[in-house]
Formats: sequence, C-alpha cells, structure tokens
Amino acid sequence: AQFEALLGSSLVSGKTNVPVAEELAGVEAVGLYFSAHWCPPCRGFTPKLADIYNGLVGSGKKFKIVFVSSDKNQEAFDEYHAEMPWPALPFPERDLKEKLSKKYK
Repeated sequence: AQFEALLGSSLVSGKTNVPVAEELAGVEAVGLYFSAHWCPPCRGFTPKLADIYNGLVGSGKKFKIVFVSSDKNQEAFDEYHAEMPWPALPFPERDLKEKLSKKYK
C-alpha cells in the first residue's frame, strides 16, 4: 500500500501493465530513476546502472528501480524503457510523474 500511494496502481514491466503490489512484493528498497531518452548523460549512465542493478538483484538483494520518464512522447519512452531491466511508471501518468519530480527534486 505504501508503494501504491507513491506510484499509483500499476507499473509497466516489459510491455505489460502489472499491479504495483505484485511488481514490488517482497522488495525492501525501491530506487526511482528519473531519466529521459533525449538526455545524453542519462543515456550513458543507464547501461552502467543496469549492470549494477542486475548484479544486486542477481546476488539476492530485494531491490527494484522504477523508471520515471521525462520523455516527450510514448514512442521515446518505449524505446528507452526497452533498454532497462526494471519496471516503469506508465508514460500516460504525467500528473503522477510531475508530483514525483516535485517531491524528489
């Protein structure tokens, strides 16, 4: 319930919407990754973060990252999120994205 209050009812995992409670079940820590397809430093950092993330999860850490997109459209979001091994806030949730951006600036 704590994650749903923050992230809404569902996340995108792959191309599928999954309930937040299901996607984050058993997780002890969640990192919010604010990024965008159009941001060159972000694009360079994402593969490094993915390697670290995969290592942590592979070693049994109960940790998830959730991508919070600042992309300009659904197509850019889809292309960029496809490079990530973690779920994302659904792109149409722009109001929730803005709320999170203000809360965690």
